[in-house]
Amino acid sequence: HVQLVESGRGSVQAGGSLALSCTVSGGIKRHNCLAWFRESPGKAREGVADIDSDGDTYYSDSVKGRALTSKDTAKNILYLTMTNLQPDDAAIYYCATGRYHSGSWYKPPFSQYDNWGQGTQVTVS
Repeated sequence: HVQLVESGRGSVQAGGSLALSCTVSGGIKRHNCLAWFRESPGKAREGVADIDSDGDTYYSDSVKGRALTSKDTAKNILYLTMTNLQPDDAAIYYCATGRYHSGSWYKPPFSQYDNWGQGTQVTVS
């Protein structure tokens, strides 16, 4: 059973930076991709960033240029940093493991992602 646990500072000032971590039990290497998602009230869950087994990264248009995702396979941790946060970035952020990367990774139904964390709330004030 794979468990993912997100952590990071929950409150950020507008214009500030965000740093999240996701610890993956059982190891990262076994998963073909890892990703970050977010969901805010009244909005559908959306993909934020994805990193595949080769380390190639992908970002949604809403965060491109402001986000960076990386992974530490020795520590089994996935990271997300974002800069210049705005109120629209406030959401619950989730990490997930995926069976494969696809060109439509950032939009529903996210069927290739099979394990999800509980999410961590990020507020922007």
